[in-house]
Amino acid sequence: MIIGIPKEIKSNENRVALTPGGAAMLKAAGHTVLIETGAGAGSGFSDEDYAKEGAVLIPEAAEVWAKSEMIMKVKEPLPQEFIYFREDLTLFAYLHLANEQLLTEALVRTKMTAIAYETIQMPNGSLPLLTPMSEVAGRMSVQVGAQFLEQFYGGRGILLGGVPGVPPADVIILGGGIVGTNAAKMALGLGANVVVIEKNADRIRYLDDVFHGRIRTLMSNPYNIANAVQKADLLIGAVLIPGAKAPKLVTEEMVKQMKPGAVIVDVAVDQGGSIATVDRVTTHSQPTYVKHGVIHYAVANMPGAVPRTSTLALTNVTIAYALELAGKGVTRALYGNGPLKHGVNTYRGHVTHSAVAEAAGLPYTGLDTLLPIS
Repeated sequence: MIIGIPKEIKSNENRVALTPGGAAMLKAAGHTVLIETGAGAGSGFSDEDYAKEGAVLIPEAAEVWAKSEMIMKVKEPLPQEFIYFREDLTLFAYLHLANEQLLTEALVRTKMTAIAYETIQMPNGSLPLLTPMSEVAGRMSVQVGAQFLEQFYGGRGILLGGVPGVPPADVIILGGGIVGTNAAKMALGLGANVVVIEKNADRIRYLDDVFHGRIRTLMSNPYNIANAVQKADLLIGAVLIPGAKAPKLVTEEMVKQMKPGAVIVDVAVDQGGSIATVDRVTTHSQPTYVKHGVIHYAVANMPGAVPRTSTLALTNVTIAYALELAGKGVTRALYGNGPLKHGVNTYRGHVTHSAVAEAAGLPYTGLDTLLPIS
């Protein structure tokens, strides 16, 4: 198979979909890797690094798209890339289609197969291709929150961990999954008071066990959320429903009750955000805005700020699926691979993920009804 790696064009997105090591693995398996010139530079990988591993350097993105059978990306295509879509092409990337109406419609219209990293799901419910970026984003949420709490940035002017004789900041984390757990690790390590709000009782017991009671846990309900948010110096939204829009757990009225100069970091913004006042997506170049006296950080591609770490972590988990898709062909690879089937969001002009279909207001078609009889 011919696999294409175009350069990411989203604002300040410096990740690349494949490391030179990943290119070498695909090449060794008999596949051709086309990579746009300069695609890996933001992650510290030179064109020479890829050439040494047998990848073919292509100067223009249009040529990469045109010559490839499967495109691997990090972030979702932007509207200026829709012109490259075609029926015999497979897209393998983070898509977050529940919050991308125009992209969903373009994929359906062009009958392109789109496999989303974030909806590949194991039988136990885990999301193996989303996990490493959730780990990065969770840890980064505390880093950026601590930064914007500084008075220079308009924050409350407090140190997350305090000092002897001065209390630390209160960090409230909505969601106890991968993002929330990693955020809690970082906040606890910096000495903050940490509260995690989670709806799953078993997950609450797990968090209480692994943190040995060093964080507080609360059952997720409007009363507990409202009380906790009011006390927050740093509020982190870490809620995810695979393929679907994030639920709005924090109302605008709750945000109005927060302390002036408090900070909100909504990691779920690429799925619509879990906080009502997160009503826009920001960028790394302009990451924040202020509403009701509260600083809002709503960058949808947070791991793009640490591209070297993120690219290495991403290729670690995507390469096995890329090898299977390339080795068997997309259709054959889907047979008997339940996790990969979950990743298919559009196929031959149909939306094949129920949560995406509901969010987009489009008909849902089960993938099994569309696959040729084996």
